[in-house]
Amino acid sequence: MQDQGRSTRKRTGGRLKNVRKRRKNELGRLPTETEVGEQRFRTVDARGNVTKTRALSTDVASVNKGDETVSAEIEDVVENDANPNYIRRNIITKGAVIETSEGQARVTSRPGQTGQVNAVLLD
Repeated sequence: MQDQGRSTRKRTGGRLKNVRKRRKNELGRLPTETEVGEQRFRTVDARGNVTKTRALSTDVASVNKGDETVSAEIEDVVENDANPNYIRRNIITKGAVIETSEGQARVTSRPGQTGQVNAVLLD
């Protein structure tokens, strides 16, 4: 959700006047909801000399199995504490439990920020 800024009304109900316009750093973007599907990415300019690669959809995850990391196919989203609707819509966020070809794994990366899905295999 985007930051809406302060309220336009006082506690008493009176109107507050704008002291200044919005600053560039106060502007935000809508969240990138990474779906399960064919890989699609978008590159976004960030603050400083930085670009972020956002995963719009992906079907591959790097799953950590103890001391080795393997690439696994993402099949489904099993659990997502961020939003119950994300399970139905197959949206991957950090902390989501996904069903992979290696078994169930919890996502440890932020695919909407880094463009990749890193996960740890659950017991």
